[in-house]
Amino acid sequence: MSTSRSLMRRNGTLMGRKRWSNKILVVLLAIGSLAMVIPFAWMVITSFDWAARIRIPFPPRIWPLDPSLKPYDAAFMNVPLLKYIWNSVVVAVGVIIVSLSSALLSGYALSKLKAKGSGIVLVAALSTMMIPFEITMIPQYLFFSRLHLTDSYWAFYLPALNYAFGTFLAKGIFDQLPGSLREAGIIDGAGELRVFRVIFLPLCMPIIATLIVLQFLAVWNDLLWPLLILNTPDKYTIQQGLAMFTYNRGTGKLPSITMAATTVSLVPVVVLYIFLQRYVVESVAMTGIKQ
Repeated sequence: MSTSRSLMRRNGTLMGRKRWSNKILVVLLAIGSLAMVIPFAWMVITSFDWAARIRIPFPPRIWPLDPSLKPYDAAFMNVPLLKYIWNSVVVAVGVIIVSLSSALLSGYALSKLKAKGSGIVLVAALSTMMIPFEITMIPQYLFFSRLHLTDSYWAFYLPALNYAFGTFLAKGIFDQLPGSLREAGIIDGAGELRVFRVIFLPLCMPIIATLIVLQFLAVWNDLLWPLLILNTPDKYTIQQGLAMFTYNRGTGKLPSITMAATTVSLVPVVVLYIFLQRYVVESVAMTGIKQ
């Protein structure tokens, strides 16, 4: 009797500690969420405040002092945002197609074909991730300049062939899928490309969605490489368009108009994530599955 009581007390103590740890975790997550949501909300609110076109209000307002759509009108009048958004979409789609094709095919080969030296190839590919882009930026520019590909979107597409992180991630997913699927396809007379396309590729949709989101964000937020490689204003990306609002050493800043342009530039990113969030969650769940 006393043993059962002590066990009940012990279980009650453990449950109480678990409840408190869960409450602390919820509070920490709430604080972290607010730290990310508040700047975004302040940006959107300021983008509708015509009174903030000259100076950023401080302390920040929870509601626009002069609600208006004029900041958005001014943003579109000063910079062709839609043109730059379309250019960024073209660049992002091309980079995603090239990088995912390279990463998925190489990940499949390293995982299922078991060629000699595949481990060395993977390590060599991953080692390139340790080299900062600032070190390879000038050699890349000189390389594309010799090929007469500067001021061209090919300077974005060709480097995407080396997507080491995507290869590593794809290999991990293919390692979790049973090799008997490939063997069954080969026995049925299918070639390697057909086995990859028909059997394995549909099973990798969650990780494909994750790689699409990551690559889209990387291309969409990139400013340094487009600034170096693109010279024609009609080919500028959205980040170069946003940079136009801060020219002349920042003396021409228009806070609410800049916030309006930034808010518009985030719309494609939000839309993409809304459509792919289910697959992204599934890809996180897949990382805990073992064969």
